[in-house]
Amino acid sequence: MLGGNTVSARAVGGSPASLAAGFTLVELLIAMAVFAIVVAMAMPSLTSVVNNNRLTTQANSLIADFQLARSEAVRRNRTVRLCRTTDGATCASAVGDWSRWLVVVPAATPEILRDFTPKAPMEVTSDVANVDFRSDGLARNSTGGLLATNFTVCIPTALPPQNTRTVSMVGGSRLNAVAGAHSTPGSCP
Repeated sequence: MLGGNTVSARAVGGSPASLAAGFTLVELLIAMAVFAIVVAMAMPSLTSVVNNNRLTTQANSLIADFQLARSEAVRRNRTVRLCRTTDGATCASAVGDWSRWLVVVPAATPEILRDFTPKAPMEVTSDVANVDFRSDGLARNSTGGLLATNFTVCIPTALPPQNTRTVSMVGGSRLNAVAGAHSTPGSCP
């Protein structure tokens, strides 16, 4: 061809059939093996990120329910309770596992504002059975002092090493969430 910009297959050192061939089976298997190794190396990191996000989401859900109870107490000008429950209808009186909780307006016929169950394998524990927000927006203990308590949100895994979130309440209303690690890796308190 005169004046054309085409390069013949012979000029680059191959036949027309070899340029159109693509990948060989060996090249494809090597590429798949390298990909599998990279995925296997990234998997623990991905698991750690997913579990970390689960913990943070659960701690934030608990904080949101504290804020709901507090704002409803102020809005209604009456006590609103955040409590653990075993049946979804009444507050449990004993301290223990917060595997389900309610935001409720205590009355002869309680008004349930929210019923929440954390997704397994999440564990939530506290040293109190309920938190009562009064009409001034502050939570108080049984003696009338401002409540100071901790809730522990945990997932029994070693990935991430910081497998707990401690949601602390001080001064009857100030909330703080802090990441931490259990003394026995992979365990929950």
